[in-house]
Amino acid sequence: MNDRGWEQADFVYVIGDAYVDHSSFGPAIISRVLESNGYKVAIISQPDWNNPESISVCGRPRLGFLVSAGNMDSMVNHFTVNKKRRHSDAYTPGGEAGKRPDYATIVYCNLIKRKYKDCPVIIGGIEASLRRLAHYDYWSDKFKRSILLDSGADIISYGMGELSIVEIADCLASGMDVKDITYIPGTVYKSREIDQIEDRIELPDYDDMKADKLKYAESFNIQYQNTDFKNGKVLTEKYGEKRYVVQNPPSRPLTTKELDAVYDLPYMNAYHPSYEKLGGVPAINEIKFSLTSNRGCFGGCSFCAITFHQGRIVQARSQESIIKEAKQMIRDPEFKGYIHDVGGPTANFRRPACDKQMECGVCKNKQCLHPNPCKNLVADHSEYIELLRKLRNLEGVKKVFIRSGIRFDYVLADKNDKFLRELCKYHVSGQLRTAPEHVSDRVLDLMGKPKAAVYDEFVKRFDRINKELGLKQYAVPYLISSHPGSSLSDAIALAESVRDMGYMPEQVQDFYPTPSTISTVMYYTGVDPRTMKKIYIPSSYHEKQMQRALIQYRDPKNYELVKEALLAAGRADLIGFDKKCLIRPRAEAPKKKDFNKKRK
Repeated sequence: MNDRGWEQADFVYVIGDAYVDHSSFGPAIISRVLESNGYKVAIISQPDWNNPESISVCGRPRLGFLVSAGNMDSMVNHFTVNKKRRHSDAYTPGGEAGKRPDYATIVYCNLIKRKYKDCPVIIGGIEASLRRLAHYDYWSDKFKRSILLDSGADIISYGMGELSIVEIADCLASGMDVKDITYIPGTVYKSREIDQIEDRIELPDYDDMKADKLKYAESFNIQYQNTDFKNGKVLTEKYGEKRYVVQNPPSRPLTTKELDAVYDLPYMNAYHPSYEKLGGVPAINEIKFSLTSNRGCFGGCSFCAITFHQGRIVQARSQESIIKEAKQMIRDPEFKGYIHDVGGPTANFRRPACDKQMECGVCKNKQCLHPNPCKNLVADHSEYIELLRKLRNLEGVKKVFIRSGIRFDYVLADKNDKFLRELCKYHVSGQLRTAPEHVSDRVLDLMGKPKAAVYDEFVKRFDRINKELGLKQYAVPYLISSHPGSSLSDAIALAESVRDMGYMPEQVQDFYPTPSTISTVMYYTGVDPRTMKKIYIPSSYHEKQMQRALIQYRDPKNYELVKEALLAAGRADLIGFDKKCLIRPRAEAPKKKDFNKKRK
């Protein structure tokens, strides 16, 4: 600040991550966007939450504090699905764990409010965005209030906040009281009165939802139908006698020109130099030589929160913007010729699902791909193919990988196999990671995924094209165990599918109930919020262990769990020596004689 001649920062940004000045990190984008609009932003990374003075090292900001837990929800960052503490943190120098508190957004805000009671506080990032209204919290196993109330913050900037944060900043800079900033899309605020809000939807009261889980399921379905900037309504949620949390409709998607401008800001593409002696920040290793080409996703997977955070309308950067970044990347002394990824939430989405979305918004009660591709879907990879060709023809580039995942049903919806052929020939190295998730059509339907036959057809095409190209490459499936709706019988069917594939998949994830996903609402309420029909929930730790063990039944340490699951499901026929069996019987050890017993 002294070097820049700053007497006071406009904003002090408190974050739970180490500061990495790269466009894959939310705090970097927000701080650079504010800077480009003339605002002075100071950063406090990972303050000591046990020391109130750690929040004041940059002094009092002129306009307000910004707070983010970081690139991940702090509880996902801290705990495995089994609620065991993780031993490392990729977003901390040296990978050291324990440098941020649990529920980091709330803790940081409480620190700020104790020190600067009347200073505006704006929260954002994935943790605040997905906890913006009442939600189920898996780690405490409780139904919690909006994070806006528990943090004491003034405003939430939810979703991708480039537009809302600048508008908030402009309002504060004009002298406007933070309590009067109630109209900005992409924000959530507190109010004592809602009668003046036109065209609003009143969600069930918090107390009613806490007492009745089905009320929460109903509320979440309304929220899910109002995640679009065109047709989303103002949502109000009541707490107590006369206190409301009010969610404005989402911000509009950025235009290609606006998105290009965000990625053209002067990022250093590195972590702060002060972290070098501590071993650097591991999280940058995965993305330093990757290119973000899009944001948003119309895939509609039930276990994914992208709909709630980035929205369903895909926004893509121009080819020129991506090529420019690639050329800068090539000049990096550490670049070895390999671009690790060109993608986003879904790599092969480079345009909105249909031509009506920007004009009319997304459909409230229909998905673009599930249960079948919509008749209005435009499945065309030609522009993406063109981009990939330009990238791999750049001097200094040896290979361009696609690692952020492709939506295989969208590939099949394309009229030809040009993209799949180029993918196999140029952008895969032995294995293509895919995400069928399961084989039970009933479970897949709850997941928002295509039927098992669709994935089977994709694998057939993938194998045929590789054979034609003379390549030995494999589609490696990503699977989820113990998802809501999955019984032991479904898990056994999945194990049989793994058996028929001929190898044990390494990528298996127990379903992880994170805030603001349809699947998490299923897990908590026992119903599908879209239909209100009851579904089976594998919630006990032991059953989760069995379902996961079944997928990795070849691992000797899983033998007893697999055997127990098969017997419990009445599938002893899969214990034997036939090639269709999952495990072989083990001879029981002979009982030891007790020589201490008296002879008769």
